This record gives sequence, C-alpha cells and structure tokens, in this order.
Amino acid sequence: MDIKAKIEEIVKKLTSDKNLMKKFNSNPTAVIEELIGVDLPDDQINAIVDGVKAKISLDKIGGALGGLFGKK
Repeated sequence: MDIKAKIEEIVKKLTSDKNLMKKFNSNPTAVIEELIGVDLPDDQINAIVDGVKAKISLDKIGGALGGLFGKK
C-alpha cells in the first residue's frame, strides 16, 4: 500500500464531505479503516491518521497564507 497516495486520497474525501470530516474528528481511526476497507494494525493506522491530520493542517495553512498574500 502506498501510504502517501492513500493519505492524499483520504484527505480529498474528507475535505469534500463535511459529515465525513465530522466523523473523522470524533473517531479518526474508524473513519480511516472504513475508507480504506482494511483493518490495519494500530501502528499503521495511527501513522495514516497522523499523516491525514498533518496534510489537512498544511492545506489550511496554505489556504490562509494564499489569502493573506493573494494568489496570482
């Protein structure tokens, strides 16, 4: 499994569905397992959860900075 690609895929799904994002915020492990359709060991699922959270945070920061400095 390509973890980076899977994180990108999950982030796209989460950011396009507010209800899914709410579920992720309350129980990220369950949502990730539901989206990938595989029950992974805790260390692997935690790595994906952390990666998804980091990517979402970076995207928000990038969006805020783009608004501050204007996109060209």
